[in-house]
Amino acid sequence: MDQLATAPSRPRRPGRRVSRRRLAALAAVGLSLTLAGAACSGAGSGTAGRAAAATGGAAAPSVAVRGSLCDALPSGAEPGNPSSLAAEPPEAALQWVPVLTTFEAAVRAAGMASELHRASGVTILAPTDDAFEAQFSEDNLDELFIDDKDKLRGLLREHLVAGSLSLSDLVAAGEVTTLAGTKIRVTGGDTTARLADKADTVCADYRAADARIHIINRVLGNLPVTAGTGGHKSH
Repeated sequence: MDQLATAPSRPRRPGRRVSRRRLAALAAVGLSLTLAGAACSGAGSGTAGRAAAATGGAAAPSVAVRGSLCDALPSGAEPGNPSSLAAEPPEAALQWVPVLTTFEAAVRAAGMASELHRASGVTILAPTDDAFEAQFSEDNLDELFIDDKDKLRGLLREHLVAGSLSLSDLVAAGEVTTLAGTKIRVTGGDTTARLADKADTVCADYRAADARIHIINRVLGNLPVTAGTGGHKSH
């Protein structure tokens, strides 16, 4: 049985949500992908161990995150706290971070959950829901999620880097190359990093199984800004 369906006391995630219209469309066109991702996520670990990790069980390692947004995210013994996610596959860990609902939904819509699950070391530069809202109109996101999966996959790969790199690793490297082939200049200090002179990490150093997740405040890549360019479609 899929662990995510059995994990106790899963929190009701606060903050901005992906629109009901988009989620309904994703459910219709992506059900097979979701089921496939769920099967992959359940492989390689026992349900009891995964459930213990997801709820901050004693076996979870201690993980420290850094950045201005961290204080607003689950901590201590709360479900979804950084230490509880360290043993989770990256595509599952994303589901527990309350400000990454749009990014996590994009991963599922693009059919990339299994790709993240199989990755042998990956760094995820995950934009917040607010970052997506500042970049794209709702209609533009609907188009990406439903009709233009290739472009969506390209956008997501602009936020993935091979290797599980900590914040310190990123800053020490000075430049990294995304899976889309884009070179990103990295500068920063002890608690934050600046990426491509565009985005900043706002809560860095989440760990997942063979992965690092750094939450950032802007969407990377070269897709145009469409936020505020029109209203919603008629329903």
